Amino acid sequence: MQTNKGFEKIGELINGNKRSKPPAFHWQELALRVIAELGVPNFKRNSVFKVCKDNNKIFIEQCLNDTKELCKTGECWKYFFKLVEKR
Repeated sequence: MQTNKGFEKIGELINGNKRSKPPAFHWQELALRVIAELGVPNFKRNSVFKVCKDNNKIFIEQCLNDTKELCKTGECWKYFFKLVEKR
């Protein structure tokens, strides 16, 4: 049950309802997932978006799954790019 807080400032009402837009394309959502799961550093994020845009979703998901299976320690995102480059 909500409690009555009384009057609120207009600025608090406007600033409190910020929502981020969903990705416009399916490859953007896939790229964000790859970035989150592999811990890609900031300077390589653009490369992930380009790879996801240029290749199909099934291929990227296979590379992501292979990376998670084969690379248990270290920088997994480097292994992901090696897999993408080979195929």
